[in-house]
Amino acid sequence: MSIERPSTVAPVCLVIGALLGLAGSFAPSDSLRGLAWGIDGTALIVAAALLAVYCMRRDYQFAAAGFLVFIAGQTLVLSGSAMSLQASSPLFAAGAALWAAALALVSVAKVMPLPVRVLGGLAALLFALTALQVFAGRNLTPLSEPLPFLAYPIFVLTLFGWAWWCRRPAPSR
Repeated sequence: MSIERPSTVAPVCLVIGALLGLAGSFAPSDSLRGLAWGIDGTALIVAAALLAVYCMRRDYQFAAAGFLVFIAGQTLVLSGSAMSLQASSPLFAAGAALWAAALALVSVAKVMPLPVRVLGGLAALLFALTALQVFAGRNLTPLSEPLPFLAYPIFVLTLFGWAWWCRRPAPSR
């Protein structure tokens, strides 16, 4: 892994994850949605692991912790990929809560550019609201509208922002 930038694999996995996650939301069948979300989740976990290692090496503690928490949340969401939307709701809510915490941690670290941090903070808020509603007994699925459905485009833009950041030259310390 380069000291200057994260591994090239990380932004590729972020883009794959973002695109397949969004595609899965519009998939015409449960099996296609499960396949898209299964690959999406795996790609995002790989990217987050690489970014956590990179951030640890650079001593970006909050960002590194955020990517580690993201792995935990994405693992929960991934475990529900092949389930029906209704059955996966509790796993999704727990994953969304961890996504919210992860996005907040990465966003408070002054590692990413400000627009990416703002998008991440907004996505964190929307996923936190989603998780709290499910924890309070509201019957939401991963595709319920308005939340969490409207959180995904902001989340995808955040993932694209992370991928873009990976390819930028590293700032001098």
